[in-house]
Amino acid sequence: MSHKILIIEDDPDIARLVKMHLQDIDCDADIASDGNAGISRYKAGSYDLVVLDLMLPGKDGISVCRELRAGERYVPILMLTAKSSELDRVLGLEMGADDYVTKPFSIPELIARIKALFRRVEALSSTAATAVGEQIIRYRDLSVDHVKHQVFIAGREVDLTAREFDLLTCFVRHPGRVFSRAQLLDKVWGYNHEGYEHTVNTHINRLRAKIERNAADPEYILTVWGVGYKFAEQ
Repeated sequence: MSHKILIIEDDPDIARLVKMHLQDIDCDADIASDGNAGISRYKAGSYDLVVLDLMLPGKDGISVCRELRAGERYVPILMLTAKSSELDRVLGLEMGADDYVTKPFSIPELIARIKALFRRVEALSSTAATAVGEQIIRYRDLSVDHVKHQVFIAGREVDLTAREFDLLTCFVRHPGRVFSRAQLLDKVWGYNHEGYEHTVNTHINRLRAKIERNAADPEYILTVWGVGYKFAEQ
């Protein structure tokens, strides 16, 4: 099998269904039915991705996500949850989840999201081979180190989630280029499903809150009304 996945899900039917379809894309999966068991299983094994339910017995998905992110090794986390409110999604992303799918979900979409996360990890691995002279992009007070995955504003390090870092990297590598929301979904998330453009808006707002002096009057990530967003030109 090409990838090993941990499914932390208390509904046995959903867990088995996900595991079965993961085998179709050459992935092996282990299942844990509660939060504490999931953490123990994760620490005892070596996984390439975690599919994590938000509502779990023992320890909820947010707590599990926080604990996994506190570890030294990065692993992509896809939240699988019945909760669909924006607050729940944002909370999961703030705790370090890379993506989310809400129940009821379609298997093709779930598999597309998982494949996109694998592509992201592969892209990060290739980025690590970037020449030292090309690893850092600076613009005004903003500094982005692609190899170390660090962002600084006026010398102060900014704590970004993995997806926020990917989004910022997409912008700084193409200053002045205008991206539609659909294009950003394709480039940063690796998929484009109709109706998910709000995901881009949410991440743009959170990214601006972290890197802009005034998020209401941004100087880095600019809105192009009726089209999308662009990074300010040098």
